[in-house]
Amino acid sequence: MNSASHSGRGDAGRDADWDGPAPSMAPADLLHDPPVTQRGARRRAELIAAARVVFERSGFLDSKLTDITREAKCSTGSFYTYFNNKEEVFAAVLQEAQEDMLHPGMGRAAGTDDPYAVLEASNRAYLEAYRRNARLMVLLEQVASIDPRFRELRRRRGETFIRRNARSIAELQKRGIADPELDPMLASRALSGMVSRLAYSTLALGDAEPVDFGVLVTTLTRLWANALRIPERAATATT
Repeated sequence: MNSASHSGRGDAGRDADWDGPAPSMAPADLLHDPPVTQRGARRRAELIAAARVVFERSGFLDSKLTDITREAKCSTGSFYTYFNNKEEVFAAVLQEAQEDMLHPGMGRAAGTDDPYAVLEASNRAYLEAYRRNARLMVLLEQVASIDPRFRELRRRRGETFIRRNARSIAELQKRGIADPELDPMLASRALSGMVSRLAYSTLALGDAEPVDFGVLVTTLTRLWANALRIPERAATATT
């Protein structure tokens, strides 16, 4: 990143870090190699699917292994063939879902030079994925509050997407589109936090009055664009 008007922005090594892969949502020590047989792979997949249903219905703390095996229509002994405990099957649930739960960042809408369209497409994709996995996001929040392994992975994963967005902000600054006086990392941290927390409260917790999904996308996009001072001509081009 070459926005040299702010100290530290020309650090090529740090710039490279901004584009690194997102860490897994599941601790490596809780994951095991998949079964080698089709039957074993099928049974394990059934247990993972059943575990997600049970966790989302009852919460992590109140779910029992017998609930999972009953949902999967298998014996407790069959469960222990693939998992040692509830934490391991929860890690497998997260591993299955993590690709769908990736924050797409600001790099979507390939083939367009309209930064507002990119912002809108990115926010829409993120919120759609969040809506599909809303109950799982509540579960992850619950487990992260009691297990430092999941908490650290969630923090590192969020930091990866914050850095990616910071890089995109810096590129917009370099193109003369975004406010050059903003620190890209701090701006990304603030704006990414706004989007993720509002998604959690409206789509996962439902602790506010129902919000039309399109209005949610439009509002967050407009707030992000206004914060970066993206010119109105870019905003009106898509409205």
